[in-house]
Order: sequence, then C-alpha cells, then structure tokens
Amino acid sequence: MSLLSTTIRLTVLCVLLRLAVFDVRCRRLPTGMILMIGALFFINALVIRMSVNDVLAHLLLALAVLLLCAALFAAKMLGGGDAKLASVVFLWVGLSLALPALTLISIIGLGVSLISLATRHMAPEQASLALRALAMFSGARGVPYGVALALGGGSLIALPSVLPLLSMR
Repeated sequence: MSLLSTTIRLTVLCVLLRLAVFDVRCRRLPTGMILMIGALFFINALVIRMSVNDVLAHLLLALAVLLLCAALFAAKMLGGGDAKLASVVFLWVGLSLALPALTLISIIGLGVSLISLATRHMAPEQASLALRALAMFSGARGVPYGVALALGGGSLIALPSVLPLLSMR
C-alpha cells in the first residue's frame, strides 16, 4: 500500500475519531466531516487505482446502506447523521469487509448502548473527570451510535494500512 493511501486512511481514522467525540458531546454528526470522508474514498480509489467496477460495487453497497438507514431514520430508530455516517463507512469497507464491519460495529454499538442505558439517570455535573465523561454517554439524550460506527468502521478502514507497518522488523 502506498504512503499516500496510508496517509489518507489514517486521516479518515482521525476524522472518524473526531466525529465519535463530537457525537458523545453534542449528539450530532456534522455533514461536512462525513462528506470529507466520502470524498477521501474517491481520492484513495484513484491513488490505489481501484477499478471502476470495484468503485461501483462500493457505491452500490453505500447506497443500499443509506436506503436501509433512511428507513430506520423514518422509524425514529436511528439519527440522520448516523445514517449518513453508516453509508460512508460501508462505502469505504466494501462488500468484502461488510460483514466484519457490521459485526464489529454491532458489538461496539451494544457496548455503547449498555453504557448509555446504565448512565441514563446520571447528572452531567460530576465531581471527577471520569464520571463527567461517562455521564456524556447518558441515554437520556439518545444513544451516540456514531461512536460505534466510527470505532468499528475506522478500525477496518485503517487496518489494511496499519498491518504492514506492524509486521515490519
């Protein structure tokens, strides 16, 4: 993998981590940052010379995820930002990693949901920094599912770049 592709992937990971923090703090996922992640996919596709058919397959998966998430949004089961972020994450991972991504995102999402449920009655004003951070996950404001999408998706997006670096000796 080229240095430029690695840099793009690590940049996407950083943006996703920023989105996770933003979601916990504000329960919003800025569209501009999500669009940037999508645009970086196409730049990376050019850098790694991804075939047109592969790009189309990634796009079709992203569209299918967006349509499914839009239905969940209409049913008030998912936020609009989460729907957009899920679509962009699956744009990046493609069909070959869709099931591992879904599994990882679901496991992390379960953890986030359980923390949100456990902290739903916590007041935001806490004496310690750790408890204040935990109170930010309170389910009283909704579940910050962008955290699961960012951590699960980001790890699978960055992994192809990081693994070769870890195996170098």
